[in-house]
Amino acid sequence: MIVPQYWAEGRIQHRKSGRQVTIRRFGWSDESLEAAQAHADARTAEALERFLAGKRLERREPKIPYNGADGVPIREEIVYRRLDCVITRNSYGAKCLNTPNVFFADIDFAASSSYEVWAIGISALSFVAALPALYFAPRFRVIVLIVPAMTMLLAIVLRIAFKLMERLRGGVEQIARESVRRFIDRHPDWYVRLYRTPAGMRVIALHQIFDPTDPLVTEAFKELGTDPIYAMLCTQQHCFRARVSPKPWRIGIGEHLRPRPGVWPVRPEQMAKRTAWIQDYDAQSTAYAACTYIESLGSGKVSPQAKSVQEWHDQLCQANSPLPIA
Repeated sequence: MIVPQYWAEGRIQHRKSGRQVTIRRFGWSDESLEAAQAHADARTAEALERFLAGKRLERREPKIPYNGADGVPIREEIVYRRLDCVITRNSYGAKCLNTPNVFFADIDFAASSSYEVWAIGISALSFVAALPALYFAPRFRVIVLIVPAMTMLLAIVLRIAFKLMERLRGGVEQIARESVRRFIDRHPDWYVRLYRTPAGMRVIALHQIFDPTDPLVTEAFKELGTDPIYAMLCTQQHCFRARVSPKPWRIGIGEHLRPRPGVWPVRPEQMAKRTAWIQDYDAQSTAYAACTYIESLGSGKVSPQAKSVQEWHDQLCQANSPLPIA
């Protein structure tokens, strides 16, 4: 896991076949801005060599705060560190805990069934396909509209059936909890803590620490139904990650983190705007929890290192409080 303190950008111009080419690459360091600039210059020179050798590449790296592409680490403001964990502020202003070896997995509740999604999609396509026929053959408009109308009716029926099935099974939260319990039944050596988040559940494994690139982790993500993008980024960034403060729009803050976009670092002249926004956000966020502890499941075996991170997570999230989650 690499979450650098300092960032810089290298830039090289080169003329080739009468055209000027500019290559830019970022560099990073925990030591100093000068070390970050030296790293940026070295990466830029290497990129230019690959370009001159005929390799296809992006001439300029995008500023993306949390993205594992091309080996670029997490580009976010470091709020503070504890041992090998780092708290960063993400692009919309919330705090995130980044850990190199403690398993975190968020599970979003299913918004709708795949059958319903397919039915709505097919219905929309049917209406679009019917438009030419309606124009060129207006006498047959009733016949032309039957198929999309029936498909839309099917989508409505499927939605009602899906919601009824959810209620019979105890609702989306109970379905997710049962899914985690089945996972534990298949892996009795695991010991996890389960939390309620605003849109789903969070799992923290306590029985051991993990390498995010381990195939065992990838398989666990799949079995638990973890967001595949998050799973991919865990592998690319060599870390697990969890949001530990509320999303701003859920606590009544309508204004975006300033300046926009909230990519770190920002120019010195923009820091006052950012600081003012953060002070307002931090003051209001204390009245909300990021998640709420529900139960522990599994073997009961505890890794001291995982337990330490979990306790810090619970403190940051206010997970054992009666506060509303956001």
